[in-house]
Amino acid sequence: MRSITVGENDGGQRLDKFIMKATVGMPQSLLYKYIRKKCIKVNGRRAEASAILSTGDVVTMYVSDEFFDGGADAASVIAGIVPKLTIVYEDENIIVCDKPVGVLVHSGDADGEKSDDRNTLIGHIQAYLYRRGEYDPDAEATFSPALCNRIDRNTRGLVIAAKNARALREMNDVIKNRGIRKFYLCAVHGVPEPRSCELHGWLRREGGGVRVYDSRVDGAKSIATRYHVLKSTRGGELSLCEIELLTGRTHQIRAHMEHIGHPLLGEGRYGKNAADRKRGYDSQALCAYKIIFTLDGYDGALSYLRGREIAIDTDTIPFMREFD
Repeated sequence: MRSITVGENDGGQRLDKFIMKATVGMPQSLLYKYIRKKCIKVNGRRAEASAILSTGDVVTMYVSDEFFDGGADAASVIAGIVPKLTIVYEDENIIVCDKPVGVLVHSGDADGEKSDDRNTLIGHIQAYLYRRGEYDPDAEATFSPALCNRIDRNTRGLVIAAKNARALREMNDVIKNRGIRKFYLCAVHGVPEPRSCELHGWLRREGGGVRVYDSRVDGAKSIATRYHVLKSTRGGELSLCEIELLTGRTHQIRAHMEHIGHPLLGEGRYGKNAADRKRGYDSQALCAYKIIFTLDGYDGALSYLRGREIAIDTDTIPFMREFD
């Protein structure tokens, strides 16, 4: 038998969602059987799976011990991480970091490689907050600081993480409703024409990557990418582009720019980069360098961010040297 007092970060969840997060490996069918048979109670009383939990509620589970984590203490694991972060912005609700090239944002993005969060951006964010006394994993039933957006391992740039459950819910809603504008800088081969354009297409996962189509095909999702050529090298070999993502699909910028005939410098999946490697680029010249919180139509707890612009110092972006 285990009893868990619902904390501030766990309130507002359905009972079944709370149990799935608080246990390890419990089949959904067994979870609902436990609830039907009154093996899971809230404040000593029977509760429906759809019951919404409140801060201070006590959830008692008369279930097998096998469904509770018997591994290493979560706080001990996080305490063993020496956080290495470049923090661009931070307040009581969110933290925005400049993720370097080569770092996974989350172990779930390892593409089959063996990985855990000791070497990921979110692992280091959690360790940083733990050392500051802002996060205690042993005091949380289901919540841990989490990412609100992601970027590829070999893309540098801004990633937002939420420190508490309310901020996570609200920031996710803001992003879903396009209350944040996201801008990238990239170096591409050639000079795109026109020099400013809003591209539309359809993107579908294929062969371990994605492919862009001009018209709708089965299994594809619509994409929109706005670019503006800022400058080009003499002779037009390379162009520096600012790109605004109007939709956020996997590899969207890389695949969309290749589709119009201007692959990114250093691009290996959607371009041929043998010459780029000799030039010193073994990954795509792409940086998520700026976000603007427009918060259109939003009036929640994060409203204080409205109009705020967060950006990386462009002088620190290596491929900018091509355009000096």
